[in-house]
Amino acid sequence: MPSSPISPASILGSGLAVTDTANIRTIALVGQTAAGKTSLAEALLVKAGAIGAPGSLERGTTVSDFDPMERRAQHSLNASVLHLQHHDTRIHLIDTPGYADFIGQSMTALEAVETAAIVISATTGIEMMSARMMEWAGKRRLCRLIVVNKIDAAGVDAGALVAQIQQAFGKECLPLNLPAAGGTKVIDCFFQASDDPSAAADFSSVETAHRALVEQVVEVDPDFVERYLNDGDVDPRELHAPLEEALRQGHLIPICFVSARNGAGVAELLDVIERLLPNPMEGNPPQFLVYEGGARDASGEFADAKELHATPDAAKHVIAHVFKVTVDPYVGKMGVFRIHQGTVTRDSQLYIGDGRKPFKVGHLFMLQGKDHVEVSRGLPGDICAVAKIDEMHFDAVLHDAAEDDHLHLKPLEFPVPVHGLAIEPRRRGDEQRLWEILQKLVDEDPCLKVEHVVATNETVVYGLGDLHLRTLLERMTEVYKCEVTTRPPRIAYRETITAHAEGHHRHKKQSGGAGQFGEVFLRIEPLPRGAGFEFVDQVKGGTIPTQYIPAVEKGIRQVLDTGVIAGYPVKDVRVIVYDGKSHSVDSKDIAFATAGRKAFIDAMRKATPIVLEPMVTVKISAPAHCMGDVTGDLSSKRGQVIGTQAGASSGAGANGVTIAGLAPLSELVTYQARLNGLTGGQGRYTLELSHYEAVPASVQQQLMGQYKAKEED
Repeated sequence: MPSSPISPASILGSGLAVTDTANIRTIALVGQTAAGKTSLAEALLVKAGAIGAPGSLERGTTVSDFDPMERRAQHSLNASVLHLQHHDTRIHLIDTPGYADFIGQSMTALEAVETAAIVISATTGIEMMSARMMEWAGKRRLCRLIVVNKIDAAGVDAGALVAQIQQAFGKECLPLNLPAAGGTKVIDCFFQASDDPSAAADFSSVETAHRALVEQVVEVDPDFVERYLNDGDVDPRELHAPLEEALRQGHLIPICFVSARNGAGVAELLDVIERLLPNPMEGNPPQFLVYEGGARDASGEFADAKELHATPDAAKHVIAHVFKVTVDPYVGKMGVFRIHQGTVTRDSQLYIGDGRKPFKVGHLFMLQGKDHVEVSRGLPGDICAVAKIDEMHFDAVLHDAAEDDHLHLKPLEFPVPVHGLAIEPRRRGDEQRLWEILQKLVDEDPCLKVEHVVATNETVVYGLGDLHLRTLLERMTEVYKCEVTTRPPRIAYRETITAHAEGHHRHKKQSGGAGQFGEVFLRIEPLPRGAGFEFVDQVKGGTIPTQYIPAVEKGIRQVLDTGVIAGYPVKDVRVIVYDGKSHSVDSKDIAFATAGRKAFIDAMRKATPIVLEPMVTVKISAPAHCMGDVTGDLSSKRGQVIGTQAGASSGAGANGVTIAGLAPLSELVTYQARLNGLTGGQGRYTLELSHYEAVPASVQQQLMGQYKAKEED
């Protein structure tokens, strides 16, 4: 059961009494699983006095991993919103999952913050999710901070890790502090200009790090460059404006060192967040677009879209963005949103997108993990939530002015879910309930997709990987008590012909009373791929009366749906009905439908029929050193490589490569697991239907054999 709303005082005392947007900070903790994001969030909450003692992942007592499934798994599955007070500053934290299967939860958190804190484990260095989140945060024009955790672990070489970070992300990544005494404390390098003889850093020196930081910051302001060249140094307390500009431009990406376990650097990180990171008025403004509908031009941009900059002014009309939705069987639907402009209060009347009916904010919350802290208002920069609003949906813009009806935040480019699973309820009659539950789960996760595939008559749910879908199935069982059966989705094969042929059938049935009679002669011929089906009536002299021609076509279309040789729909064929016979008494629609169906089957079997399979364009993102293994494996799956692109422009990161290929869909049904093995879990792929192609003879024989056995059964 979810917890009930609690008093602000029980969490933060009087800390919620922040009256100025300048005293708000928003940060998303992102990066690879096991980097220690959740433990770091606990340490920050403890140091700020928001909780009395740190929770434990092993015991399932952390504030952010409160879901029973997260406690069992001992890692995050969902983005969790937290907040704390440090001096006069309110800090909103979003703790995100680190597994690639749940990357959608991490990406949506980027829409709610000024700063992305990429958490890297000092023991493992830069991993896939660290690189991806650094890249996506840059595309989103967020200020970025690198937090190196676990600096107290044995064998850590912090100097080598900084070199690795700079090689991967650029020389603009510079330490704000340095670890000392074997990772048991850290030394500031921004406000402190020289080394303390009694406290040497574990690598480099305070003086060297300070000089590098100041030189990097002053480069964005010519006046400070001149002062620095003339005076040899600049008081760091005067560098707030150029520092924020350097962060906005990505000209500086600070590195902070911490140990969530022993507390080293945690207090210093809170000071960095308060004193150096941007408030909502200093970060890059969110990219809002005004457009009606969803039409895109040839470049993929929204046609006729106009940019709009929300102003973090509490006195203006409200603009807020829903970046997270949860659906609870007890609480209902809850929308979590970031306020970008205006003030939201209890009793505010807000519209959802272009909806014509406003809802009233009865209760306004700030979230502390599972706890709902009721507040009286939210300012620009605050992250708040409202519950029991059925119309709420992910990516909605909340507003209180009609002029913002068609306002949208620039969409994120989420990974395309291609790992499919056909799903059906165990209990007959639960189909509608299953569909409703799946829709609720899809509402919560932008990287889940569900559709009814007409070609195979299946409900298929798509995710980013096996773990993603297994988690969805567990949630269906535990939360919604819905038992289902699953299997790999069927491949939507097709049948067609490769030659011209003629077909004939006389249907005659006499069993007392009125009989049935109809006779049909027809020709069939192949059409180009993708042409579909054509029916041509060339009957002359009324040998088949006009009123029975639709019945003939109906019978033929029955075969189009069920197939002839392997049980798959028939496509790309023209049928020409040119002759037949009728009876003045016994001819009926059913007789000509039967005659048409069997004449078509007769012709199909003579026309060298083949089975077609869907061919897909596959784009694979993988580390560059895995390219040979991936391309070789693709070739072994009857695929072909049609292009490769390396480097950051490929979309696979600075050290990645994107491989474009063409392959049969049937060979890629469980491809993510295979790709994980080839790339150490770092590979991802997308699929797009290209065309249909004839299957190899051996595959056709297998499919025909399976169909024959099924018919005999």
